[in-house]
Amino acid sequence: MITICVMCAGILVGKFFFSEKFRKGNELLQTVCTALLIFAMGVTLGRKEDLLDNLLSLGLDSLLFFAIPTAASILIVIFLTRNFPSAGKGKKNLKNGEDKAS
Repeated sequence: MITICVMCAGILVGKFFFSEKFRKGNELLQTVCTALLIFAMGVTLGRKEDLLDNLLSLGLDSLLFFAIPTAASILIVIFLTRNFPSAGKGKKNLKNGEDKAS
């Protein structure tokens, strides 16, 4: 729950308080923090004495955590595009009031 609250706070700060000039720096900060997080996770895994024994099960768990959401996302996109193929058509062009579909 705390993670979701922090994420929502970040969205609000990004939407209302960050200007475009901070975008490049923010992207760099995100990249650095992500790299540090991955490094810290590697250090934590490397300190485990039974890592080599559990490597096969860790690999299988990782594969499942990757494969299931990916497959579900692909199936949802296929379903939505087949059932709602014209979702973006027929909207008005806001600049001159013309219909995009025509």
